[in-house]
Amino acid sequence: MTTTVRTRVAIVGAGPAGLLLAQLLRQAGIESVVIDSRSRADIEQTIRAGILEEGTVQALLAAGVDTHAHQVGQRHDGIELRFDGVGHRIDFAELVGRGVWLYPQHLVLQDLLATLVPAGADIRFETAAVRIEDIDGDRPRVIATDAEGAEVEICAEIVVGADGSHSVVRKAMSGSRAGLYREYPFAWFGILCEAPPSAPELIYSNSPNGFALISQRSDTVQRMYFQCDPDVDPDAYTQEQLWEILQSRVPGTTLHEGPIFQRDVLQFRSFVARELRRDRIVLVGDAAHTVPPTGAKGMNLAIADVLLLHRALEAFLLSQDAGPLEGYEQAALHRIWKAQNFSWWMTSMLHRMPGASEFDHMRQLGELRSVTDSHAGRTYLAEAYTGWPMESLVR
Repeated sequence: MTTTVRTRVAIVGAGPAGLLLAQLLRQAGIESVVIDSRSRADIEQTIRAGILEEGTVQALLAAGVDTHAHQVGQRHDGIELRFDGVGHRIDFAELVGRGVWLYPQHLVLQDLLATLVPAGADIRFETAAVRIEDIDGDRPRVIATDAEGAEVEICAEIVVGADGSHSVVRKAMSGSRAGLYREYPFAWFGILCEAPPSAPELIYSNSPNGFALISQRSDTVQRMYFQCDPDVDPDAYTQEQLWEILQSRVPGTTLHEGPIFQRDVLQFRSFVARELRRDRIVLVGDAAHTVPPTGAKGMNLAIADVLLLHRALEAFLLSQDAGPLEGYEQAALHRIWKAQNFSWWMTSMLHRMPGASEFDHMRQLGELRSVTDSHAGRTYLAEAYTGWPMESLVR
């Protein structure tokens, strides 16, 4: 038996983009259904990095999300670029009058669900999208299976793919014409450890041994990464070896060591889908694009997509004005490619490329000095890292 559900907007994916869109639509009085193959517990417990731009935090608050970013998150007004054993602070507050918030993604998801679920939002966990049908019609359909294996058909006026980098919705739209991408010949080896912070702000370190990022989670739990081979086994190192590698990547800083209780390898890829919209099918977030984590753009870029799209859907569904929806792709790509460039630039400036010569390394140091020695260079980095103003729809 197939259960048929009718709604105005079907959202595939209950990540930050999908859930925020559902909340914005709910505020506007537009009905939606959200589905996700994961359980609520899985969604809320998947720990990922979270550096939120001020614009992202403001967007969550304006959407009525009961976020605790200001209470639990840590505001940072700068970062440190470390090279040649010396730290160089990029003072965001002085340069652009903004900062960022360290607030992990799973806490953003908990905030969104704590807002939506009590309000009666239709969120269907453990319901996996299988395919999209009638993609060129006025009532596209999402065919999914629930936790018991029963088929669910969701008929909607708009289908939004917020279902991540392996998007079922994107595949239905574009087939083999997936998009434009760049692969990187390295990855990040990440650890979570029990220790006090090693520095008051994030350290991005370019060293002769490779890149490292010294990040934070709380007063007692820290997140750190170092550049590694993409095929490395997360269990290949002892704890002593991991601390030795990390310490060698941040000369001039003494790390506070502690028990490592989680380790993983984070792959690098830059990707932009060839189309973000096809008739009544639209992509947001990782379904539309992915960026290397070096520039801290991932979740913020997804939120920017949603802010554009919800305005377009309000105009289309409440006022029968198709113009903003037709302009969504152009407006979104303007920011997406700026974020791609910034993420690529930070990545290429800070990492040791396989096979790099001494010339390559010295040129890289020259680039870092060009940034840190220049007010204009520091300002560009601060402006891009803390986030450009959220853009309006092109009309």
